[in-house]
This record gives sequence, C-alpha cells and structure tokens, in this order.
Amino acid sequence: MNVLILGGGGREHALAWKLRQSPRVKSIFCAPGNAGISEVATCVPISLTNQAQLVAFAKEQEIGLTVVGPDDALAAGIVDRFRAAGLRIFGPTRAAARLEFSKVFAKEFMARHGIPTAKSGHFTDSIQAQLFASKMPLPLVVKADGLALGKGVIIALTHEEGREAIRQIMDERKFGEAGSAVVIEEFLEGAECSIHALVDGETALLFPSAQDHKRALDNDLGLNTGGMGTYSPAPQLTPELEEQVRTEVLERFLLGLKADGISYSGMLFPGLMLTRDGVKVLEFNCRFGDPETQVLLARLDSDLLDLLEACLDGTLAQQQPTWKPGSAVCVIAASGGYPEVYETGKVISGLDAVNQHAVVFHAGTRLENGKVVTAGGRVLGLTATGPDLPTAQATAYAAVEQVHFEGMHFRRDIAAKGLQS
Repeated sequence: MNVLILGGGGREHALAWKLRQSPRVKSIFCAPGNAGISEVATCVPISLTNQAQLVAFAKEQEIGLTVVGPDDALAAGIVDRFRAAGLRIFGPTRAAARLEFSKVFAKEFMARHGIPTAKSGHFTDSIQAQLFASKMPLPLVVKADGLALGKGVIIALTHEEGREAIRQIMDERKFGEAGSAVVIEEFLEGAECSIHALVDGETALLFPSAQDHKRALDNDLGLNTGGMGTYSPAPQLTPELEEQVRTEVLERFLLGLKADGISYSGMLFPGLMLTRDGVKVLEFNCRFGDPETQVLLARLDSDLLDLLEACLDGTLAQQQPTWKPGSAVCVIAASGGYPEVYETGKVISGLDAVNQHAVVFHAGTRLENGKVVTAGGRVLGLTATGPDLPTAQATAYAAVEQVHFEGMHFRRDIAAKGLQS
C-alpha cells in the first residue's frame, strides 16, 4: 500500500517512522515533510492549504491511505475533501473536529453529556468576559476559542492579568480569529496527563498514558509552548483513574456522539487534569498529539497501519495492540527565543552521533545546501525507550548532548515528575 502523511513536524516524522515498519506499506509520501522525514519517506512540496493539489497527488500515486497530522488541516475540512473524491483518509471530518477547533463547542458538548471538566463561561464580547473574569476566584484560565498552535491558553494569577489576557486575545487578536471568542474557566490543581484513544464511533481503543511539559522552562516556568517534551507511561494515572477515564470520559464521549448525531472516526486526544476530585478534561484534540506521538509510537509493538485501518473499518473492538514494557522519554530541542521570536537557518550538528538506542524525530528542520538546518521553533525530539523511566530519561538526555545548533535550548526536567511519583 502507498501511504500519504500530511504535515511536516515531529508527530509526522514519528508516524512515517512507525508506518515504514509495516510489511504492508510499499511507499510513504509526506506533504510537505522535513529533513528527517525525507530519510523514511518521499517529501512532496505541496501546501496543506492546497487541497485540490493534494487530492490530485493522492490519485496519481494511488494512495491507499492518507493520515492527517495537524489540527488546522482537519479544521479546514481536508477529510471531507478526500472522502468526496473517494479517497481513504484517517481523521475526523470538519464537523467532528469542531470538538478541537472550538473550545466553546467542546465545553458545551462536555456539559451536555456529563463529561467532567472545569467550571467555565464563554463569551464573544470582551466587556462581558472582563466582568465574568473579575468575579472568578484566582488563579483563572483564559483560553482563545480557536486553534492557536498550543499557545492560546493564559493562566492569570491576578484579575489584572486576566483582564490583560482578554484584551490581548479578543481586542488585540494576538491569536488572530482564534480569539473571536474566549472561554474563562476555573484553575484546576493536580497533575496534567494525556491519553490517546482511537475512536471508530462504537469503540474507543485506549493507548497508554503520557505526560507533556507545556511550559518553556524548567519547573513549569515560562510561556506555554506546543510541548517541550513528554514521557510514557505517566504513573500519576493510576488504574483507578484510568477506569474513570474509560467510564466518565470515553464512554460518555461515545454516547454523546450518538446523541448529537456526530460521526467520528479517528484519534481522540483529551488533555486531562488529575485533581483531588478525580479526572477533569481540559480540552479535546482530534488528532495525534505532539510530542506525545513520539513516545507512544516508540513503545508500540503492533503494526500501526492495522490500527488505523481498523479505525476506518469500524473493527477496533477486534484489535488488541501490544506495547513495549518500560518507558519512553522525548526531549524537545528548541530554537532560541521559542515560543516567541526566533531565528531559523541554524546548522544542526551531531545528528549522526546520537546513541543507537535513541531516535531523532525532526520537528522543524529543512535541507539547505546539503546540510540540515533549523526551520521552526521546536526543532528536534530526542526520543528513547528503556526498561524503566530513569533509563529512558538518561538515554534521551545523552542523545540531547550529542546535537547542537546556535541558540538551542531544552528543558532539563522532562520526566522528573514521573520519577517523583
């Protein structure tokens, strides 16, 4: 089978790397891809916004399955476009992906179907939002309604910070049209955790847990990013809490889909907060997470293609994937200045020296005059597995020490919370 992957980041590199291991995969193409992806797939310079060209390419190359990576492509209706052309594609339709690209829609869905989440209000008028925020206990959370590259969430420690966040999002449009509405919600205390589950409309197939590190700096300081590293499994998600996820999140999600007439086929990736009152859903994502995908696929023993096809065929209930024992850790090497202003085009050295027990997933790279250079904020995801979390962590950081580019920075405490549990 010929496979097409849409996207060009670390998640897409991990998907290509894992699908390359399937004996049923003949060729892999990736649009637009990156320098690392080019080692396991043929990169094609087609923008994800050019849906007509992507459809034409898929037909020309007899693509048997297209896998969508980023959320903005789902929000733009790429799945609908491919299906209308009779092409097989993994991911939810635009109507279903609204659960990710509209936080207001997601909060209303959770409220209707009894899915535990933070108390909140949502507004399209900044003055009304300011009034609501002024009465909220501190700290409070302000979220842009739409997609903002993982950066549209601001935690306000004072009411003035809350008002400033609303001004930036709604009045100054810091995140563009994503800020046409905001969700203001209570701050939840606890351990943050992520789960992934393949959903075919009838069954939710749960993957192992993972924990992302959103803040740019050690000890969860600095600005929110798209993710500075992750590890799996997260010991904070105990068997008791995992059962709560199954019954109060996934089962209610499936029932909610049916009640609302939403057809959903693809990955569901809820962000969770493990509070003293149990599991609460922070948000829904409708695709593989980044950098969670890197550690999850490093641990997956089964054929990923089989799982993706079962999801499309409605046969997930028959799948029993196997996972490597032990742990996986991914540390992100980022450009200087990320998640704000950063420079690109910095030559990356040391990639060939990475320990054979680690994998370098390229996130923001390109080839320039035969050299690999930086091309984004998150540049590399150094990923390692091990029989236990300390070993996986040590191997991942040993790999980080092998690579270098001007301005490179990374967190030095990825997986530290897991070691403390």
